[in-house]
Amino acid sequence: MSTILVTGGTGTLGVLVVDRLRNAGHEVRALSRHAPEYPVDLSDGTGLDVAMAGAEVVVHCASDTRGGGKDDEAAARHLVDAARRAGTVTNVVYISIVGVDVVPFGYYRTKLKVERLLEASGLGLTILRTTQFHDLVAQVVDMAAKLPLVPMPSGVRVQPIAVGEVADRLTELAVPTPSGRVPDMGGPEIHTLPDLARTYLTAMGRHRRVISLPLAGKAYAGFKRGGNLAPSHAVGRLTFAQFAASAAPAAPEAGRGR
Repeated sequence: MSTILVTGGTGTLGVLVVDRLRNAGHEVRALSRHAPEYPVDLSDGTGLDVAMAGAEVVVHCASDTRGGGKDDEAAARHLVDAARRAGTVTNVVYISIVGVDVVPFGYYRTKLKVERLLEASGLGLTILRTTQFHDLVAQVVDMAAKLPLVPMPSGVRVQPIAVGEVADRLTELAVPTPSGRVPDMGGPEIHTLPDLARTYLTAMGRHRRVISLPLAGKAYAGFKRGGNLAPSHAVGRLTFAQFAASAAPAAPEAGRGR
């Protein structure tokens, strides 16, 4: 079995990847700033050499989503430098996003820069691009639902996929032999964001009015053109409606709370 390092090992995706790899019998080092065994700060590379020692595979799930990816390039450079110094890494598995090369959205541009940085590193590389996670769509709707009306960009379609299914695929790819750019992963269905918002709010028992608002800019145009979609790679199984139903609050038992 391999020694595998997982960046972002405590995040939404990373924690699932770590669990699956450990269940498969691998030695897994889950990196985070506050990890008791391997405390690592990717922004400056602190702790990376110790964590990387003897690792054969790196699964790079960490991303500065809150900061729009502003630290992602620096993190990737530190990761590459540490992997080179270790001399044992044969495969870096990177999770990216469908459309990073055609939708001029700031975060997507950064993900594409990281892809190119890794491609130029000389290290063995596997890149998996997926469509948006169900969880991300839910977060977007939750944020918009803080307003009296729930605004959603009109004409934007999304093909959400279950994060667990992506974790399964990354686990398959986390082997010593790199695979290069592998086929994209898309969710099983494509819907507009307003429709997904209505589905989610209904499942949550929140009766709110969703309104479609046109936006402006090149990124919005890229989304409207469907650059974020992978209709020919609709390999996901769990639909967004099923995800929303599973996330819905449990109904109170009859007779309780009196």
